[in-house]
Amino acid sequence: MHITLDGRTAMITGGSKGLGLAMAKMFAESGGHVALVARGAEALEAAAAEIRAAAPGAKVVTVPADIRTEQGCADAAAAAIAGLGQVDILVNNAGTSQRGPFLEISEALWKDDLDLKLMAAIRLCRAVLPGMAERKWGRIINVLNIGAKAPAATSTPTSVSRAAGMALTKALANEYAPHNVLVNAMLVGIIESDQWVRRHASEQRNITWEEWKAEQGKTVPLGRMGYAHEFAAQALLLASEMGGYITGTAINVDGGRSPVV
Repeated sequence: MHITLDGRTAMITGGSKGLGLAMAKMFAESGGHVALVARGAEALEAAAAEIRAAAPGAKVVTVPADIRTEQGCADAAAAAIAGLGQVDILVNNAGTSQRGPFLEISEALWKDDLDLKLMAAIRLCRAVLPGMAERKWGRIINVLNIGAKAPAATSTPTSVSRAAGMALTKALANEYAPHNVLVNAMLVGIIESDQWVRRHASEQRNITWEEWKAEQGKTVPLGRMGYAHEFAAQALLLASEMGGYITGTAINVDGGRSPVV
């Protein structure tokens, strides 16, 4: 089965590294054009160069923006639309894992987490949905984590933000299905990314990255961490015509790690 995006345009937040970059690269290699949104201009340019090398025919737009703010979201959406002409696919991927004992989470951290993971998705959806509905074609993919369905102890604020993102996914899927705008969520388990590299380094346990990955993989039924390209392949399906009858669902991409379906 060959999946293609045939010139479709995608805006991907958190697009300069990790899963965002993997999705952008696969979208471009499959015939799409991409706008990468992130805060770091230098990382964005490095990501764009990598994508252009892999997919010379793709248009790649870089959008330095802080989407934790209303103005940042407005500016990011405007820049993506100006650079690509329109946005057919929105991937809300920005965010890192913020978690700890409930009584130790400050008001400021709650607000920062909700602004980045929930309000940014709401604001960007509001920016692109009118065009998608008018053209009778659109895809929105909200990248969450498996804690959205099964929140563990000391998992706030992330699990709460992600659970709200799952509710947003279902509500928008039901509202925009008549306009052929499909809205789905992908729930991350343990997948190789810069976030995990940083966590390995921060633990300072004097074990190699490969040894550390093997340890983490023992918590997964498949026995290993996932790869970013595996996650990107699922996103590609949802973004394509081949995923045209999938909407309103939250798919675990976790090697079986989630305790719930």
